[in-house]
Amino acid sequence: MTALNDLVRPDRYPRSSRYDPAWLVGLDMGPNPLWLLEDLARDLDLRPGMRVLDLGSGKGATSVFLAREYGVDVIAADWWIPERDAAAVFVEAGVDDRVTAVRAEAHVLPFEAESFDAIVSIDAFEYFGTADSYLPYLAHFLRPGGQLGVATPAMTREVRDLGAIPPHIKHVVGWEAIAWHTAEWWRFQWEITELVDVTSARLQDGAWRDWLLWARACAEHQPDGEKANRPVIEMLVEDGGEYLSFALVTARKR
Repeated sequence: MTALNDLVRPDRYPRSSRYDPAWLVGLDMGPNPLWLLEDLARDLDLRPGMRVLDLGSGKGATSVFLAREYGVDVIAADWWIPERDAAAVFVEAGVDDRVTAVRAEAHVLPFEAESFDAIVSIDAFEYFGTADSYLPYLAHFLRPGGQLGVATPAMTREVRDLGAIPPHIKHVVGWEAIAWHTAEWWRFQWEITELVDVTSARLQDGAWRDWLLWARACAEHQPDGEKANRPVIEMLVEDGGEYLSFALVTARKR
């Protein structure tokens, strides 16, 4: 059995390890978002007082983390989670003075041009950010020199090069895996626009192991968690890191 204490890993994620794993399991919507964000933030320069858009913020764990750990002011934007639900999380965490929940669809963002110092997106960009026209749209909301950071499911090789989605992945996620690109695909996709300079594009070390550890914990500690997480667990075990990872990509607006 995966004890919740097994999710406290100060050697790898010292900041995330200060958070109650049970709290985070209760806000689960996929792979551990704090592990992803903490790793991604090593390639960013987040400073107190910055205005940051958390795009695809889910139930709010990443927005709480950004406000507490980096002292930034956060706009938590999500389409699937009602504002009142996210706002309740921020009140309970004591960060409602620095985090504002907004219900927003990623292609119709209700913000002024050049209004953010940074935009981050954790385990969400694959749903809306792969179109050729999306980075130019999103960059519109960044100030010159502003930072963009994305953590998104990735493949170690492009599906196009493989010729097909590997069966064990297709069985669980279907065609969605087409949007799980390599880190180098993201680098090219962003740099070709000449709107940003990519500062880092890498596959997360041991991403599939982190994902598997988290999925097993959620299977054991959530109501109906076994049913929801068993297919993912089996997919990750069969994959063994051959194809599945996470891409961590950062850039600065020119």
